[in-house]
Amino acid sequence: MVVEPTIACVVPCHNEEAAVGKVVRDLRAALPEAVVYVYDNASTDRTAELAREAGAIVRHESRKGKGNVIRRAFADVDADALLLIDGDDTYDASRARELVDLLFEGPYDQVVGARRVTCDGAYRAGHAVGNKVLTGAVRSLFGNDVTDMLSGYRVFSRRFVKSFPALAREFETETEMTIHALHLRLPTAEVPVDYRVRPAGGESKLRTYRDGWRILRVILDLARRERPSLVHTVIAGVLALVSVILGIPVIAEFVRTGTVPRVPTAILAAAIMTIAALVLLVGYILESLTHMRQEQTRLVHLSYPAPVRTPRYTARGAGTGPVPVRKTAGGP
Repeated sequence: MVVEPTIACVVPCHNEEAAVGKVVRDLRAALPEAVVYVYDNASTDRTAELAREAGAIVRHESRKGKGNVIRRAFADVDADALLLIDGDDTYDASRARELVDLLFEGPYDQVVGARRVTCDGAYRAGHAVGNKVLTGAVRSLFGNDVTDMLSGYRVFSRRFVKSFPALAREFETETEMTIHALHLRLPTAEVPVDYRVRPAGGESKLRTYRDGWRILRVILDLARRERPSLVHTVIAGVLALVSVILGIPVIAEFVRTGTVPRVPTAILAAAIMTIAALVLLVGYILESLTHMRQEQTRLVHLSYPAPVRTPRYTARGAGTGPVPVRKTAGGP
């Protein structure tokens, strides 16, 4: 008996009554075999009712924030492929089949729908600049070529979902997903997808400066946790530089006169240099612990099989045509 892979779609929603019904219908048309879950995130409108009428299974997450929804969904939903898409109809849900097919064809652990703006007003100028800055920061810290770190249109393998810790609370969850894939060097592909204006009545929940600052803090925190030797080396280097600046006049005077009249300055310089050495040592210890944690996460990831498509699934998904793919993060 041939068993087809299971597919689930997760749609986080907060007050998306203007668009959620269309998103669910588009997903069901593109992936008729998939189960569509709409996670109502403390909505005060008819989001849950309209999603249920469109054929979705509605679940409720009372703690506001997309990260809280992802944490809940990744724990509850069990599928060979899990598609994540926002409920505001800014992404083209009809492309879902192509993204899911690509996940199995790779096989990949993540397929990202990289946003391609198709009309004016779809993407605020501040958001575009912020996305480039934050994506550049991640590329500098974690060393890989990612073009759209903050995309909310993604497909994951079961082993990605079950090895992803999901610690974020709000919109910074996409940053966590990207860095999780980069750090474990998980095979990932990017597919350009259209990004359009919200339908009438929809309201963006993003706040350019507030959410940008929150995401930047997440990047810095992840750098501290995932690249401790780099962070501690920078801190130790700054402290050592301060110590040298304070100590050079003291040493020069000692060489010239054989005395140390500025004893407090000499003690301060020596203390700062000692602290710099300790900070550097702590960084290397934390790096070893981080390496051990990554090994454990990798073993959890490997405990699940790679995405596999069966002959029946291939026949059903045939005819979608070639998909332009950009491979990243250790993709084959």
